[in-house]
Amino acid sequence: MKTRNQIFLAVTMLLTIAFFSNNAMAQKKPGPWETPAKFKTMKNPVKATDAEASATGKTLYAKHCKSCHGAQGLGDGPKGSTLKTLTGDFSSKDFQAFSDGELFYKITAGRDEMPAYDKKVPDEADRWALVNFLRTLKK
Repeated sequence: MKTRNQIFLAVTMLLTIAFFSNNAMAQKKPGPWETPAKFKTMKNPVKATDAEASATGKTLYAKHCKSCHGAQGLGDGPKGSTLKTLTGDFSSKDFQAFSDGELFYKITAGRDEMPAYDKKVPDEADRWALVNFLRTLKK
């Protein structure tokens, strides 16, 4: 009986380790997300101080981004953990180092599990307002 319990315990431990290993490996860090050259130097036409645009950016973030990227942009939204790729940390230095044009491109074009927002948010000024909101998430 003792041996049977030991075998059961060992199998249970191995299955638990395998389960958690698979979940940890299920999310992967995506490779480099290349931005076309024309977007890298593109300037944001929406002023960060525009109160109406700021409200628009915040509203759009809450509607389209928060569920995956989290309220503070830390990549900890409730849907984020269900994705195969990590959602990233918008407050990080690496993220904040992207130019406004690069962020605009990524929002517009999307990739993998992140949808393109050129159709969901068809007004370019609104997508630029969203870029401005993302700037408020830095550490």
